[in-house]
Amino acid sequence: MIKKNNLISKDISENLANKRLDITLAETFPEYSRSKLKKWLENGYVSVNRQIIKKASQKLVFPSKLELNVPEENLTDDLPEKIRLNLSEENEDFVVIEKPPGLVVHPGAGNKSGTLLNALLHSFPELKKLPRAGIVHRLDKDTSGLMVVARNEKSFSDLSNQISNRSAKRVYEAFTVGKIDKSGKVDAPIGRHPQNRQKQAIRTTGKEAVSHFKVLQTFGSYSHIQVTLETGRTHQIRVHMNYLGYPLIGDPLYGRRRRFAKNTHQKLREIIEIFPRQALHAVQLSFFNPKTKKNIVFNSKLPNDLLKLKENLIEQT
Repeated sequence: MIKKNNLISKDISENLANKRLDITLAETFPEYSRSKLKKWLENGYVSVNRQIIKKASQKLVFPSKLELNVPEENLTDDLPEKIRLNLSEENEDFVVIEKPPGLVVHPGAGNKSGTLLNALLHSFPELKKLPRAGIVHRLDKDTSGLMVVARNEKSFSDLSNQISNRSAKRVYEAFTVGKIDKSGKVDAPIGRHPQNRQKQAIRTTGKEAVSHFKVLQTFGSYSHIQVTLETGRTHQIRVHMNYLGYPLIGDPLYGRRRRFAKNTHQKLREIIEIFPRQALHAVQLSFFNPKTKKNIVFNSKLPNDLLKLKENLIEQT
């Protein structure tokens, strides 16, 4: 990628050959919203092989160079809101956040406000100049743990690249229904569920998805595992563990068919029944400092609700 002033130049990937320009833009520049890209396309800020094109349906050939001339403007219309943030690290290039369960990352349908993005705009007003307010990766609403957010354009580009090229590492801990006997690897592509648009599923036409899991402890017919991601697909750990037959405790989307292990006694059933979220926490995040290029590692302890769940699993099994 070449960037000069506000001009971003990228070679399109071969799999986007003969695709519409609007689709190619969204795939090539995922850090910008589709509505922003549509507006910039219509206003003549998009060039293909140095020729300005405004037609969204224009088909592209491979190889081609796609250029986006980002105008000087606020890149979010969302409003700042005073929401407390728990920061593990804060400097001029990035912040590392401990996201609590229940906090949505981006505004969207049904969540127009009260999100992490709104909170970031309040604490760090300069983020309104960055795509998605500096957010380079996400956690599901009810997944807790570590996230990194860029504070300037250089860091945003650097951290986004680390996420996409997998040099940034993310490790999670989870509690599953079912006793897992040994550690392993799941290599199964993930795509949108064909019937339920809220869900993801294992699909041959999906995107590559690879997870490595390690058994930390078992409690009768339940397990405490560590999961390291190679890829970062939506709901990846939840989908992969459910695919293996070990859904996460409390998972409202993927764990409904197997909420309890066989022979779970009534007291533990009641505890699991009222557990309010998927039992998943991002415990470690490592990446290269955009400025110093040194690898840095951040760790997070399990939050109180998961510690209490673990205590109950030990006591009740």
